[in-house]
Amino acid sequence: MHHLGATRSAHRRDHLLHTPDAFIRIPLPGLTLGSAIVHAAPAIGAAFTQYTVELQVGGKLADSGLPGVQRFVFVQSGTVDLASEAAFRSLPATGFCFVPADVAHTLTATEAAVLQVIDKPFTGLEGAAATRIVTGVESQIPGMPLGDDPDLLVRAMMPAGGEYDFAVNTMSYAPGASLAQVEVHVMEHGLMMLEGGGIYRLNDAWYPVAAGDFIWMGPYCPQWFGAIGKTQAKYLIYKDFNRHPLA
Repeated sequence: MHHLGATRSAHRRDHLLHTPDAFIRIPLPGLTLGSAIVHAAPAIGAAFTQYTVELQVGGKLADSGLPGVQRFVFVQSGTVDLASEAAFRSLPATGFCFVPADVAHTLTATEAAVLQVIDKPFTGLEGAAATRIVTGVESQIPGMPLGDDPDLLVRAMMPAGGEYDFAVNTMSYAPGASLAQVEVHVMEHGLMMLEGGGIYRLNDAWYPVAAGDFIWMGPYCPQWFGAIGKTQAKYLIYKDFNRHPLA
């Protein structure tokens, strides 16, 4: 259906709201029997790349082949097998993996799958880059209240420590829950709405958001979220971490 040029997507200097009505699917090197939707990349000012990969049964995503690039993958739906020289893991829905820089690997869909993929050069403490593959299942991680608010739960998927220079969490909001403050900080974010919806403040704009929407927030972009609706709102969120602001 033609919508006469209308879209909920919006691009400003310090943020992007990327909504499904504006998605464009493209091929990527190392991707077979699948397509990618690139949400954030250096072209927009981001220091990382985040994209959705949609795989058919038997579809494969190989490593980027770029030197020094780490990868995090969250399985939004379906099941994929992660294979490298050091590890073989089957990742179900809500499964995830972190693959250190320069580790050759493939992800193969054993059923149709949707992945959230984050690629990032290591910019953490010199000589401290992680060397081991990390896997887990987000739904099996206990939720931790943010700021003692039992209606706002965080599940951290990346280990702590200077060898990891970014974090990836899910944040779950009970209906009506919200962040306790407007946040302004040096870290940038990539955010994919997984469930429910609400209102996101980005700089001086207020956006209705729903499952399937992606948001990029640049450094120092004022940001706030409140959940609206009768079901929980949940998103996957990336931030750079454990690195010097000059890096």
